[in-house]
Amino acid sequence: MRTRPLKVALLGCGVVGSEVARIMTTHADDLAARIGAPVELAGVAVRRPSKVREGIDPGLVTTDATALVKRGDIDVVVEVIGGIEPARTLITTAFEHGASVVSANKALLAQDGAALHAAAGEHGRDLYYEAAVAGAIPLIRPLRESLAGDKVNRVLGIVNGTTNFILDKMDSTGAGYQEALDEATALGYAEADPTADVEGFDAAAKAAILAGISFHTRVRLDDVYREGMTEVTAADFRSAKEMGCTIKLLAICERSADGTSVTARVHPAMIPLTHPLASVRGAYNAVFVESDAAGQLMFYGPGAGGSPTASAVLGDLVAVCRNRLNGTTGPGESAYADLTVSPMGQVVTRYHISLDVADKPGVLAQVATVFAEHGVSIDTVRQQGKDGEASLVVVTHRAYDASLSGTVEALRKLDTVRGVASIMRVEGE
Repeated sequence: MRTRPLKVALLGCGVVGSEVARIMTTHADDLAARIGAPVELAGVAVRRPSKVREGIDPGLVTTDATALVKRGDIDVVVEVIGGIEPARTLITTAFEHGASVVSANKALLAQDGAALHAAAGEHGRDLYYEAAVAGAIPLIRPLRESLAGDKVNRVLGIVNGTTNFILDKMDSTGAGYQEALDEATALGYAEADPTADVEGFDAAAKAAILAGISFHTRVRLDDVYREGMTEVTAADFRSAKEMGCTIKLLAICERSADGTSVTARVHPAMIPLTHPLASVRGAYNAVFVESDAAGQLMFYGPGAGGSPTASAVLGDLVAVCRNRLNGTTGPGESAYADLTVSPMGQVVTRYHISLDVADKPGVLAQVATVFAEHGVSIDTVRQQGKDGEASLVVVTHRAYDASLSGTVEALRKLDTVRGVASIMRVEGE
């Protein structure tokens, strides 16, 4: 074993960063044995240096992150500060000064992953980011390496624990959205401002990363269709149960049938109770992968939190340090396929549509005519009514999103349709 340690700079020492530092200290001997050399925490960049950080030598703490990554003797930079800047500049500066990078920054990778990979390649350094998607769940490496010889066709997953906790509570207790959100906040699963989670921004960033790796195509955050879950109601869950389904906020990345294009989207969807993702409870994550040779695979586990995310960071750290010792680098960006990223309007899926209608003869015929005129085939219809008012629930066969949008607009113009109560996609059939 080499006795000279590999030096690690840590950018950020919050929930995840502090746990990374703790594991590096408490598991130092094991890490050294696995890598082939000791690893040494050489510096920790923070915003508030006066804060007491248990187990970290105060002499290592600095507010000058730029100077830390420019030192020249740093082998690996671990970036867990998040956001776009200064993280982007610090990472590229680290490459320029000879360090490889381990990051958990999903937002930055989804927006500028191609440029970061190019910078890593230019300087012969590694960029690893297992912790950016689904916390402790090994997912990036299996997609990038274990399935490198296979053809991935679809990735369907629950990649945000906060939203899954909220929807699970609504499903199991009958609670409304706000009530379930309040409980998630009280338990620490939701931030004071939960927008990034409940509006799907967090999941969309992860979907962009997963799609890019799975389909060997550059997919940016702007390419991902995003729809939040704040409009999901207890009534939607009752309708889902009547269909033998539940509701999840899903990240869905799929290759077109002809193999020439891909799509990436995040939105609430009904899924059958028989689907493996339906049984994912609480704040857990799970990702379902479908490929030609391997078939169907499911990855499941805690998707956030200090210890789970730090586990993924340390796994990358070990891999990058091994590469460093061997004078090699791991896999970089694979975007050779360069497939077209199609807009949401070209996505084909099923829909569950709930309408408030007048309770009188001929309504169903009018509604069915509108669907037919827009080329949307109806699978099932359920109607209930009394005292002049009724609800009409229509479940379609698979149709283009653009066709469904036109159908809904035409339905709103019917005198007999009082309103569109809800529209939800149906997945996983």
